Amino acid sequence: MGAERKWFFSLLSLTFLSVLLLVLYSISPFSSPRPLPSLVQLGLPYPPAFGYYIFGGKGDKDRIFRLLLAVYHPRNRYVLHLGADATDGERYSLVVALKSVPAIRSFSNVDVIGNPDRFSYMGSSYIASTLHAAAILMKVDPGWDWFIALSALDYPLLTQDDLSHVFSSVRRDLNFIDHNNDLGWKEDQRFRPIVVDPGLYLARRTKIFYATEKRAMPDAFKISFLEFCIFGWDNLPRTLLMYFNNVMLSEESYFHTVICNSPELKNTTVNSDLRYMIWDNPPKMEPHFLNISDYDQMAQSGAAFARMFKEDDPVLDMVDEKILKRKRNQAAPGAWCTGRKSWWSDTCSQWGDVNVLKPGPQAKKFAETITNLLDDWNSQSNQC
Repeated sequence: MGAERKWFFSLLSLTFLSVLLLVLYSISPFSSPRPLPSLVQLGLPYPPAFGYYIFGGKGDKDRIFRLLLAVYHPRNRYVLHLGADATDGERYSLVVALKSVPAIRSFSNVDVIGNPDRFSYMGSSYIASTLHAAAILMKVDPGWDWFIALSALDYPLLTQDDLSHVFSSVRRDLNFIDHNNDLGWKEDQRFRPIVVDPGLYLARRTKIFYATEKRAMPDAFKISFLEFCIFGWDNLPRTLLMYFNNVMLSEESYFHTVICNSPELKNTTVNSDLRYMIWDNPPKMEPHFLNISDYDQMAQSGAAFARMFKEDDPVLDMVDEKILKRKRNQAAPGAWCTGRKSWWSDTCSQWGDVNVLKPGPQAKKFAETITNLLDDWNSQSNQC
């Protein structure tokens, strides 16, 4: 009996110890209970929300995931697009990465296009892909206020709390788009050449084709958003889409031309795309790649976004550390993140009220930019 009693008490002690360890683990700072989603409030008087279209091609999966985390907020809506030249394995890997982020799992505000478009950055197929993404965003969640298209080469220069805070004082019917009636060198190099975008009809994406002839400039509309572009109540968006079908880098002008030739919308244009770029003089097809030597000027620019960046360039780590306060593979924190700050945990794995904002230092610089642009808009000096 003595041996049996000793065995019984040993078993009881082991069971008690296991229960005790389980209780201690449940209240450990290492544990991360899954919080319930906070109620997202859209429309006035709540802060604005943004519909993001983030796109790239083959090999851009990691860049798109990093960019998404840099601009993530539960109040926004996101559509991610890896073009048809990427593999199904890349798209699956991107979906798996998204599921690893607690907030994205809970708020379900990120979608990946499963039947991808084939597009060329220099052709009109890019416009079709952008309109496709805008239509998806309108269908899945029409509550966002502004549409933002970012490529895998872009990166933010402020937090989403900064962006929403500044835009809270902006009329929500205004459109920020960089337009210019004086085409200059673009007329001969971009609009008069006739190009064919193979992304519209070839199974494999290749470079655009140039025709030997050039065409005259149109006189029925000026060369110079989204609901009008997709559900337009007159035929202007579709007429322009046919013209821009054969224009090089047509995305630089299609949306601008639609809005500047629409009587209902042309007075809603604020002449800036809120991006920081460095161009050659005269400009080449693309701006410079930005690096660490550009950081100070870029951070002080008052822009919301910048481009172009090489993959995992050290300057992106500087933006993460100094501006976004973002750790690797974690969302940029905002007022909604309530988790404990430590080197091992994600502060955005727990959250409070997602409708509350806490702007940082970059918000002041960005607010100055918006104030100057709106002053020009009120004076009608930067409208179409």
